[in-house]
Amino acid sequence: MNIDIIKIPKIEDPRGNLSVIQEDILPYTFKRIYYLYDVPSGAYRGGHSHIAQKEFLIALSGSFTVVLNDGHETQTVTLNKPNEGLLIHEGIWRELMDFSSGSVCLVVASDVFDEDDYIREFDEFLADHKS
Repeated sequence: MNIDIIKIPKIEDPRGNLSVIQEDILPYTFKRIYYLYDVPSGAYRGGHSHIAQKEFLIALSGSFTVVLNDGHETQTVTLNKPNEGLLIHEGIWRELMDFSSGSVCLVVASDVFDEDDYIREFDEFLADHKS
């Protein structure tokens, strides 16, 4: 499956740790950053795929589960470390769920929002990924 777990450098300091995301961490130039928070218990986010956009997800606080599907197999990843992220390449269906109380999901995207880049229907996604 076309995903990667990427370690974000961690600078340890007794006053508090620091991690930095800059252009040498990700294999793309990022153009948009957004975050999910206050997700109610039992709710899920995502439920789509991107045609061209890549996204890097980080659990800044708390934890959540990402269920991924490439049209042939499903993989589940739990994110719960602020210095580790999940790089989701284009063409991967994602659903985010099981958000812990107080969790924050940061997303670093390769492009600005473009509705035409989304596949929002799972059946359409599967039809595009049959080989």
